[in-house]
Amino acid sequence: MLEARAHHRLKALLVQEGAETWPHHLSLSRLVGRSLRRADHSLIRLAVGSDPSWWISLLVPLALSESPLALVISDAQRQRLLQIELPRLARAGLPLACREGPDPPAAHVLWVMNHSELIQAWQRQRLGDRQLVLPQAERLEALLRQALAIRIDPQHWDQLRRAMPAAEAALLELHERLSQRVLAAPRHPDGRVALAINDEAPLRQLLSLLSPLPQPWEHWLAVPGRDWCSWAEVNAELLQWSLQRQPLEPLAVLSGLLDNRGAIVIGQLPAQRPGDALPAATLHMGLKPQVDVLLGEAPLADPLPLYAPLRQPLPNSPIYAQHLLEQSRRLMLGQERLSVVLVDDDQLRRQLTSALAAEFGSRVVHESTNPDSNGVLCARWSWWLDHQERLPQPAQLVVGLLPIASLEDPLTAARVSQLRQQGRDWFRELLLPDALLLVQHAVSSLRRQHGARLAILDGRLRGRSWGQRVLQALEPWVGLSRLLPS
Repeated sequence: MLEARAHHRLKALLVQEGAETWPHHLSLSRLVGRSLRRADHSLIRLAVGSDPSWWISLLVPLALSESPLALVISDAQRQRLLQIELPRLARAGLPLACREGPDPPAAHVLWVMNHSELIQAWQRQRLGDRQLVLPQAERLEALLRQALAIRIDPQHWDQLRRAMPAAEAALLELHERLSQRVLAAPRHPDGRVALAINDEAPLRQLLSLLSPLPQPWEHWLAVPGRDWCSWAEVNAELLQWSLQRQPLEPLAVLSGLLDNRGAIVIGQLPAQRPGDALPAATLHMGLKPQVDVLLGEAPLADPLPLYAPLRQPLPNSPIYAQHLLEQSRRLMLGQERLSVVLVDDDQLRRQLTSALAAEFGSRVVHESTNPDSNGVLCARWSWWLDHQERLPQPAQLVVGLLPIASLEDPLTAARVSQLRQQGRDWFRELLLPDALLLVQHAVSSLRRQHGARLAILDGRLRGRSWGQRVLQALEPWVGLSRLLPS
């Protein structure tokens, strides 16, 4: 059986290379091999912060399988596959034949594709009976949303006017009207301005009378206005803007993708609590796992030290910025290793960075991939999550603001509005679970070293009822009532 062969070859590879820190290599390999042999659905949950060496346990059964397979990975994962994992398999005598690109390879060759290529292959009915392997399930929805996104840049307006000279005057008038609406509106810090269906309605009406439309206009017109979110992304320096559209529920757009098809979904997901249903997103895809298993980490010897004073001001308090600066200054004193401060609010983060730099000098940097060994790195949550594997492990992580998504972001606001219309608890069903997963991923590096600590300076942790959910997500931890010298 495939499971036994994969178990034997992986065990020999691990012995040859030396001891691995991740404890579930053989279990993952057998689960993957079983799912490939049976061509069924498996949902494999890895503990948040799992060592990335688990990749080899996924690839060994793929290399041994004779079934037609497709591996769907992000660009970062593709880089790891090509530079680390495939040479590792080749050295062990397990070459994995794979092919990239839009055309399906032979049945025995692994088809490696990104999420955009998956959508195109499925829409063109080119997947055949290939089983799908989908790592990074915790980001699957976001990656598919980006893959489905439609973007209209300034040059696309020029192309449309050249293709439709009879409608040039009307197109110029509509573009001017939208420009006035976009450039006069208050903007999100990322330069985003939400657009309502009524804002786009005149443009949609005009385009419906024109044919044939160049791409991406034809695609933009074919997408319905509802269940999608539109916004303008403004370049304030050039006074230019791009029109963006993304689906609110990208997996609903791909409804039935996994019907009558084997699939292995792997991700760093929390364990399913008794009585919980599968996430609605996976149900939209048609995922009906015969196996749903959590491969957790070994029990920690020491709980995570957590500094979170009981009485802290809320982020909307006028004294919060000063509180954040004073507490951050205390936490940095005497630190001989890297400290990371996470704040998503752009103005507050830059203000804090400047104030700390005035105190500690050039060791304070803003989103730099080359900090000093005793540096202070101030960053957004998304930046830290994207770069933490390539940075030195910090001695402490300081949470200035918990990563609760802002309703100023058009996409977040549209998703919240959709849940409100359905009478659902949008905060506890959407914003809070997303924030908890971000926190767990961000602090994972602290758990892999002795003496590292976490500080949360957001008063909502103790002042809001949902703060208890954050503390539960961080378990095991031990409270620090006062700061001690490092």
